[in-house]
Amino acid sequence: MEQHRIAAGPLAVTIRARGAEPTSISHALAGEMLWQAGAAWPKHAPVLFPIVGELAHGEYRHDGRTYKLARHGFARELDFTWTETGHDACTLILADDERTRAHFPFRFQLEIRYAIVEDALIVTYAVRNPGTETLPASLGAHPAFRWPLAEGVPKETHILTFAQDEPEPIRRLEENLLDAESFPTPIRDRTLALDPSLFDADAIVMDRLRSASLRYWAPGAPGLDIAWTGFAQLGLWSKRGGDFLCIEPWRGYASPAGFEGDFVDKPGLMHVPAGESKIFSMRVRVAMPFTAPR
Repeated sequence: MEQHRIAAGPLAVTIRARGAEPTSISHALAGEMLWQAGAAWPKHAPVLFPIVGELAHGEYRHDGRTYKLARHGFARELDFTWTETGHDACTLILADDERTRAHFPFRFQLEIRYAIVEDALIVTYAVRNPGTETLPASLGAHPAFRWPLAEGVPKETHILTFAQDEPEPIRRLEENLLDAESFPTPIRDRTLALDPSLFDADAIVMDRLRSASLRYWAPGAPGLDIAWTGFAQLGLWSKRGGDFLCIEPWRGYASPAGFEGDFVDKPGLMHVPAGESKIFSMRVRVAMPFTAPR
C-alpha cells in the first residue's frame, strides 16, 4: 500500500510508505497546513535518519572503514512497512537490511506512529537497537508548513512564539556543515519575527534549545501549536521561491566543519545501548480562533 489516510474530528492526515512521510495535514476550517512539494523543494515532511544534515564529503569513518551516507540519511528514500492502518492511527517500521548496512553498519529499527488524538496529530518515533553493539544515530523531523498560513496574509506578519526565552546564540551552516562560529539570536522576548531574509544564509540551527514547544501564527491566519519531546535541537529553514517554513525538532545536526573523527564520536549523536530504545514525539495542533498566544 503506497499511502494511508487517517481522520478524526477536524483533522485528516495522509502518510505514504516511502519515507513514512506525511503528505497532507488538513483541517476542516483552516485547510491544508503542509507545503505541497512544489518546485522550490520537492518534499513535504521527510524523516531524517540515521543522520541529520550532511557529513563532510558525504562520508564517514568507522572501525577503519569509510562509508558513504547522503544528506539526512536514507530513511526518507526507503519504503517503510505498515504494521497498523486504523481509521485514526497508523504505524510504519523500517529495519536494517543489506541495503542499509552497505551505508550504515549498525542494527536498528525505526518505528513511527501517527495518531489523531482529540484535535491534534501526535507523531511518536521509536529508535530501537536490536543488535549487540551501541547504535550511534540521529533523528529529525522536517515538516514544511505553509507560509503564509492563509491566502492574503503577508509573510512578514508571521511569528514564532517560543515557550521559553531563547537567549543562546544560533548556529549556521558553512558549505552544509555546522559553522564553528555562533551568531546572536534573532529571537527577542520569546518571539521570532519571520522574514524570508532570515534564511538567506540557509538554516537557523538552535543547538542550545530551551523550549519544548512553540506557536507559529499570524494575525488573521490559523496558528499551529507544535510541541516535542526527546529532541534536543531545532532547525528552522525556508528558501526563496518556496511558500513554506520548516520547523524541525532534531536529535543531532550536521557534522561540524573540520570534524574528522570516527562516526561514533560525531557531536550531537545519540547512543542507544544494545537491546534498548529511545522514544521521541511531536504534537501538531491547529490553533483556533486565530489569535495571538497569551
